[in-house]
Amino acid sequence: EMTTSIQTSVAGGVARLMLSRPDAMNSFDAGMARSIADALDGFAADDAVRVLVLGSEGRVFSAGGDFYAMKRLNFTNAYMWNDRMLGLAMTIRGLPIPVIAMVNGWCMGGGHELALWCDVVIASENAVLGQTGAKVGACPTVGATQYLPRIIGERLAREMIFCARRFTAKEAVTIGLINKCVPQRDLLKETLKWTETMKGHSALTIRMTKRSLNSASDA
Repeated sequence: EMTTSIQTSVAGGVARLMLSRPDAMNSFDAGMARSIADALDGFAADDAVRVLVLGSEGRVFSAGGDFYAMKRLNFTNAYMWNDRMLGLAMTIRGLPIPVIAMVNGWCMGGGHELALWCDVVIASENAVLGQTGAKVGACPTVGATQYLPRIIGERLAREMIFCARRFTAKEAVTIGLINKCVPQRDLLKETLKWTETMKGHSALTIRMTKRSLNSASDA
């Protein structure tokens, strides 16, 4: 089922995709995952789009998988859910443009994995990032197990996953989990500053180097 769970816009070469299920803490259900994937396909096909900002509406970036949707999973559709989320991860990672995660508030579980798939992460001071899977019996295998050890190192990644450890945005900068932490009022302004920097550089070079970065870390 299609949902209106995201908002998209394109202006001046910058695409924005905003998670828009604020009443559900921007948690993922199957419809939202499909909506995001379809929007990303559209951006990938648009040569005018140079950078993508992935953010959220409301006070929370994303609380992860929709608890009520996940409670209804059985062995068969759980496999399909995992497959769909993995497909979404690969779509974001494979986009030929830089993807900036603009993180505000809670960024947990699958929502944190969404940020991991992005190229860079800018967060507000009130952001909290963490992996909650161990608490609720959900394996964080659509991003956390693959990317966390590369980004923050093996020891810290295992602590974060096994202990469901959370980091504030200020702590996350110091361990290399995110790129920058700014006051909440400056989050959009800072993110757009980064998009302007990237737009000022060679689009073809960035496309080629993103592919090269990906292939090196997938090796």
